[in-house]
Amino acid sequence: MHCPFCHANDTKVIDSRLVGEGNQVRRRRECLECIERFTTYEVAELAMPRIIKSDGTRTPFDAQKLQSGLLRALEKRPVSSETIEDITHRIMHKLRASGEREIPSSTLGEWVMDELRKVDEVAYVRFASVYRSFQDVNEFREEVQKLQTTIPTLQNETEEEVS
Repeated sequence: MHCPFCHANDTKVIDSRLVGEGNQVRRRRECLECIERFTTYEVAELAMPRIIKSDGTRTPFDAQKLQSGLLRALEKRPVSSETIEDITHRIMHKLRASGEREIPSSTLGEWVMDELRKVDEVAYVRFASVYRSFQDVNEFREEVQKLQTTIPTLQNETEEEVS
């Protein structure tokens, strides 16, 4: 690390500690030339995969877009903002953990629907209706019927996670 005061090449770390919920490292440094002290912050730079849209175009992953989609689906539903943040973090973790450089938007959409199905059935149907471009009431009905058959399975999974 170059000294910001004299631009010398050598500095030594005096103190290191975790900050920002453990996502950053704060380091106190001292220049070996001019003896000035300064603070640096380190954050892991994790590359998110690009998203392959249905038309074949590729775009960078946008966490804001994910969050706004979740907020629209969960609008006026009894779901806390912490839960929405948790969903966003879980999906972002899946993206990073996939190890892929590019992920189809369909995969991302399925992950979002899986998370919404666990949290709120109405939000799940809202998101699915836009994501799958429902054309008529019959498609809504079919999705609700699928949801009703999977609810007992999801409840059993949740009960097993708790115990």
